[in-house]
Amino acid sequence: MRIRMIMVTEMLVAIMTMRMMIAAIADDTNGVFSPCEDSKVQKSDGFTFGLAFSKEEFFFFDNIQLSPCENRLGLTSKMAQLAVFRPKVDEISLLTINGSIPITAGGSMVAFAGRKYAARSFPVMVADGQNTITSFTLVLEFQQGTLQNLYWKSFGCDSCSGESAVCLNKQDCAIPTSKCGPTGCSLGIQLAFSGKDKNLEALNSWYEVNNLRQYSLYGLYSDLRNSITGSIPGSVPSQ
Repeated sequence: MRIRMIMVTEMLVAIMTMRMMIAAIADDTNGVFSPCEDSKVQKSDGFTFGLAFSKEEFFFFDNIQLSPCENRLGLTSKMAQLAVFRPKVDEISLLTINGSIPITAGGSMVAFAGRKYAARSFPVMVADGQNTITSFTLVLEFQQGTLQNLYWKSFGCDSCSGESAVCLNKQDCAIPTSKCGPTGCSLGIQLAFSGKDKNLEALNSWYEVNNLRQYSLYGLYSDLRNSITGSIPGSVPSQ
């Protein structure tokens, strides 16, 4: 795996970003941008899904877990928070969520997409009254290009680092919420794909993540960000 660090001017960044957006649109055949609609995708398409933050019990109706798209849950009136992402199919992505959203919304998180199939993950704890889990791995499983399942994977606490690191339930790395600062902790979600796309091509990024499970992309991102900001005169590293 190669990581290339380049420092460029703001104008060059804008030009490169525009070119990347044009290229991404040209390769993207998926016209569905809502996480509450169904789509069939192929490699290089964008795929839209959501993350809902609330209390765990709010994701259930009559003891049955429903998709956050389901109005019967009434998540809007319960002050739930929503984040929407559109990663590229079968590329390993690192999603980041800044601030204290998970804590103020209730401490639990569900990933979801689709209407007819209404795929959703089990609720996973992000934060309780004492600790915040800052690193997650989410796998999106497809069959013939249609999302069937989303599930969280945990690789234990071998990758926990730092003096404040806490191992929860022998499987999740966390830090005391009191160490997060006034704006809360940033969450890092490693995203990967499995199954087959609509052309029956295998989606392999999950196997790559699984083979590299001893490494944390979020930890690598944090180290890289601190390295870059620390090398620029007058810049202040993010907390």
